[in-house]
Amino acid sequence: MKLELGKVQIDDISFGNSTEINNNVLNINKEELLENINGNDEIKSIDIQLVKPGDSVRIIPVKDVIEPRIKVEGPGGVFPGVLSGEEIVGSGRTLALKGCAVVTTGNIVGFQEGIIDMKGPGAEYTPFSKFNNIVINCEVKDDVPQHEHEEIVRMVGLKASTYLAEAAKEVEPDTVEVFENKPYYEAANQYPDLPKVGYVYMLQSQGLLHDTYVYGVDAKEILPTTISPTEIMDGAIISGNCVSACDKNATYVHQNNPVIEDLYERHGKDFNFIGIIITNENVTLADKERSSNYTAKLAEQMGLDAAIVSEEGFGNPDADLIMNCTKLEDKGIQTVLITDEYAGRDGSSQSLADADPKADAVVTAGNANEVITLPKMDKVIGYKKTANVIAGGFDGNIEEDGSITVEIQAITGSTNELGFNKLTTRDY
Repeated sequence: MKLELGKVQIDDISFGNSTEINNNVLNINKEELLENINGNDEIKSIDIQLVKPGDSVRIIPVKDVIEPRIKVEGPGGVFPGVLSGEEIVGSGRTLALKGCAVVTTGNIVGFQEGIIDMKGPGAEYTPFSKFNNIVINCEVKDDVPQHEHEEIVRMVGLKASTYLAEAAKEVEPDTVEVFENKPYYEAANQYPDLPKVGYVYMLQSQGLLHDTYVYGVDAKEILPTTISPTEIMDGAIISGNCVSACDKNATYVHQNNPVIEDLYERHGKDFNFIGIIITNENVTLADKERSSNYTAKLAEQMGLDAAIVSEEGFGNPDADLIMNCTKLEDKGIQTVLITDEYAGRDGSSQSLADADPKADAVVTAGNANEVITLPKMDKVIGYKKTANVIAGGFDGNIEEDGSITVEIQAITGSTNELGFNKLTTRDY
């Protein structure tokens, strides 16, 4: 499968009479966008605001972040099985609006939702503070169940993203990158002298409001399977979960998975990137055993010498992470794990809920229990009162002056386990 990804840089956003891109500025017809996304009878109110890097704005609680993308050539459409049909995507030509994002907010659905500060110390912990953000505040009727509430807001965000990306059809992309994923036999023989490396992509799927969708199917319903990285770039995987904001893989993160991008960057140089296995994170021991067994079988059939394994979430998923690690290692497949830590506010507690001596190569995305005080912002989009409810917050953490004290797990993307974050040990 071969995908051309055209990148259209967006340096600024504004409201205007028509939705179009001129000189790297995205102009948005607000009324037309509202008409496109406000089609559910359960929606009570909906509004759109534009925020930019450096604005004194706090968005809380953040539900999802999405990059506008549109397929212009090839089968299917972006977000297959959700907004388009069930055709296999990942080939042809897709356009992406870089430098901007759709952010959804509104009344809290699940306590594991997050904060994006566009300015100040909080902005340094979230990658999404550097984008021109189209923020959609969507309120649903009070009697709507939680899972329906989440779905309504999720669909609003996806529809908005698709509508905005339509504007890219009329412009030439600033850059075009080509990504290809060959059949396994052909891929293995392309660079016979390099180690064959794969990626085990763990998807959050641990019950109500802990959902990730693959071609519109809840990942808790799948067995581990292989998928082309280009399918992921076309929106085959989207977020629908309310796990802790710090390590949640927002839809934007799936679309721009840095593990996949780095594997492509080093493909044919340091190793031979063979492909991806997606697997779910389970609740019961039997399901954990089944999925990890199947993951190891697929990796062996792909002929992998080594694999990167990334996690989403913490605590219970740590068991899935370690099971995947040990079973791959038992088959002679060397592993590197990517996770984050919940090591207590002083950093002295056990970082993971599970461990094994075979997990001897681990990359950490940071300690989510670290505490930070976020100063008052001039404007809050959403509900500031949720700061003492969301994971990482606590009762009494909102000061009279509008500042809040939270663990960084409350900040969207602060310890993202794909490395889509801003924490580093490097000296810049």
